Amino acid sequence: MEQIVEFISNHYVLAGLWMGLFVMLVYSYISGALSPVKEVSTRDATMLMNKEDAIVVDIRPQADFRKGHIIGAKNLKQEQINKAEFSTLEKNKDKPIIVVCAMGMSAKRTASQMLKAGFTKVSVLKGGMSTWQGENLPVIK
Repeated sequence: MEQIVEFISNHYVLAGLWMGLFVMLVYSYISGALSPVKEVSTRDATMLMNKEDAIVVDIRPQADFRKGHIIGAKNLKQEQINKAEFSTLEKNKDKPIIVVCAMGMSAKRTASQMLKAGFTKVSVLKGGMSTWQGENLPVIK
């Protein structure tokens, strides 16, 4: 115990950085667990698409969408996302919806907007299209 106290007193900046990283890690874990938006793996996403007829919403730019997207995915334009305009998906409010972006980061914001708009089963593809393509799952151009 004395060695830990001595290390902290001699290297307070390094100890502070480690403490900050630890707090950020715990915060990230807790906020993810408490978030209403859940991340689904590629396996879970394919199960939702096949068994529960889930809708895939791709929020990447249209040029990226044309290069390759999940079969049956619908592309939302950035203007629609910014205005939280989901009228094209209105009839699917009670179906499972999987929001997909390039890396899995920006999809959470869109999924939160969709939940606020009244969609009941919205999730995010963990890792986005990069994970989907990394696992050699089918895409269409």
